[in-house]
Amino acid sequence: MPGPTKQAPPPLRVDTARLVLAGTAVWAVALVVLLLLGDRVDRVWTWTCVAGIVLPFLGLGIMRWQGQLGRKD
Repeated sequence: MPGPTKQAPPPLRVDTARLVLAGTAVWAVALVVLLLLGDRVDRVWTWTCVAGIVLPFLGLGIMRWQGQLGRKD
């Protein structure tokens, strides 16, 4: 016989755009560091940083198109 169940907590309110932009800024800093290191690092890391900068903007564009950004649920 199962014990008493608890209700799920309410969802957290998170500013998704701000969170994504903060993560993108971290990728941009990493890219600058890699560019300063020059040929001492493998180029795959540079392209990884570029993808980490470009893809969030694609995701934010899709979220805006779907109407998920700026909602006050």
